[in-house]
Amino acid sequence: MPLVAQAWEKDRVYKFTILHTNDHHGHFWQNEHDEYGLAAQKTMMDKIRYDVQAHGGQVLILSGGDINTGVPESDLQDAEPDFRGMNLIGYDAMAIGNHEFDNPLSVLRQQQKWAKFPLLSANIYQKSTGKRLFEPYALFNRMGLKIAVIGLTTDDTAKIGNPEYFTDIEFHKPVTEAKAVVEALRENEKPDVIIAATHMGHYDNGQHGSNAPGDVTMARELPKGYLDVIVGGHSQNPVCMEKENVRQTNYVPGTPCQPDQQNGTWIVQAHEWGKYIGRADFSFVNGKLTLEHYELVPINLKRMVKNEDGTTSWVNYAAEIEKNPGMVKLLMPFQKKGEAELGVKIGSVKGRFEGDRSKVRFVQTNLARLLLASQIARTQADFAVMSGGGIRDSIEEGVITYKDVLKVQPFGNTLTWVEMKGSEVEKYLATVANIKADSGGYAQFANVSLTADGTGVSNIKIKGEPLQADKIYRMATLSFNATGGDGYPAVDKLPGYVNTGFVDAEVLKQYIQSHSPLDAAAFEPGGEIVRQEKKAATPAEEKTAPPKKWRLFNIQIAMHKAE
Repeated sequence: MPLVAQAWEKDRVYKFTILHTNDHHGHFWQNEHDEYGLAAQKTMMDKIRYDVQAHGGQVLILSGGDINTGVPESDLQDAEPDFRGMNLIGYDAMAIGNHEFDNPLSVLRQQQKWAKFPLLSANIYQKSTGKRLFEPYALFNRMGLKIAVIGLTTDDTAKIGNPEYFTDIEFHKPVTEAKAVVEALRENEKPDVIIAATHMGHYDNGQHGSNAPGDVTMARELPKGYLDVIVGGHSQNPVCMEKENVRQTNYVPGTPCQPDQQNGTWIVQAHEWGKYIGRADFSFVNGKLTLEHYELVPINLKRMVKNEDGTTSWVNYAAEIEKNPGMVKLLMPFQKKGEAELGVKIGSVKGRFEGDRSKVRFVQTNLARLLLASQIARTQADFAVMSGGGIRDSIEEGVITYKDVLKVQPFGNTLTWVEMKGSEVEKYLATVANIKADSGGYAQFANVSLTADGTGVSNIKIKGEPLQADKIYRMATLSFNATGGDGYPAVDKLPGYVNTGFVDAEVLKQYIQSHSPLDAAAFEPGGEIVRQEKKAATPAEEKTAPPKKWRLFNIQIAMHKAE
């Protein structure tokens, strides 16, 4: 309910602490090394809360979103254990993340019912009515201070999510909505502090590449003083600055962390999965907000060390945090239910299949080749393409379970194929092969070799043979990309398009079952995809050079005509 407008008292010192997490991705239970998990998080949240209260302050617990997708035990239960666990911890509000739309809107509405805290986003609208789909902000009273929390979601969501779920949903530019909401709050509610809980990403110095602009850009574009703090998510990194506009690349748990500050706005983010609780202690005196202390509190994070006898052990970076018994009691039935469904062995592998986010969005990997091989086998396709961002985990050497498969492909996309002439294939490849690295859209290929120069492609071969303009080729891809996800050319309206209805994880599962034991080395990429930026032409070369055959602008026009 709206709070009555309050005025701070002159010379009084107000204290409050923001505790924050982001990009939880289904990690309600601790991992195999006993790291993170909501039971230990609950213990630490309570400990900090009591400490803050003992020093005359109060806490505000916020999430930067993406509760969904990543751990099969959670995914199979629509993240119910995660939201119920967050209730027990005492979360006050969360930003809606892009992965909250990995399921139909009806699932998100059910999650809102489970949550005893508001799910906020000011920039998500229903197309048919022009109205917001979610509450844009919430108001809180902490020690007599009136605090407003605004929710904002990356406007990349419709591009990187499943297009089937966005037929009546649109994402407005976050900075535009933030400005409007702040001005309305100032006029009507007069809050003392304004916080944005966002799921937009932190990009050093605002260099967001092919991603939508994130927190840094928004802080710079808004008038100074509009936002006091941004509690972020989406880019899944610890925002600990090495120097101005440069974030630490290898933050060590338990070491000091200096958050970013842009245009007077503090920007914080606590990596991912509940690995840390971010703690920001503020004081407020005579209208001035001061960050007194900031730290990332590791939640049972460990490092591997070698023992004298040659064995290895996992050692905590900080003191072990006990698990809250009440949380364990709440979550155990959910964990057991999930384990029963997922623990069945389906195969084995010699070597490791690489699916780490830092690899699949930058280079071709053997795990991508495995996934694409399973899709080619099921569809009898000539080649296959998919977004690197659709690969969510690695597969370690040894036994492979269904859980491992679902961790790699948690989205439930269906397998599709489309037949195109070689001339159409060239246009398609010219677009997807030039999507920049460090984005979910970075393309992974199988049975394709080519050279991409930033604007076009050359030296194209399919299954080792030069591409023929008039030959018909069958391409396998997932429904997400086929319908335009990650900015790929939509092919679902082409006459040669077929949606098989087979779920991607099930296709991979059956391929592993029929081909085990697997050898990871057999799927290793061999340098088939070459990326090289063209050098700028001299004026003399520009006069004599023939027109480039495939330019992205022309490609996009051609694809629209084909549709």
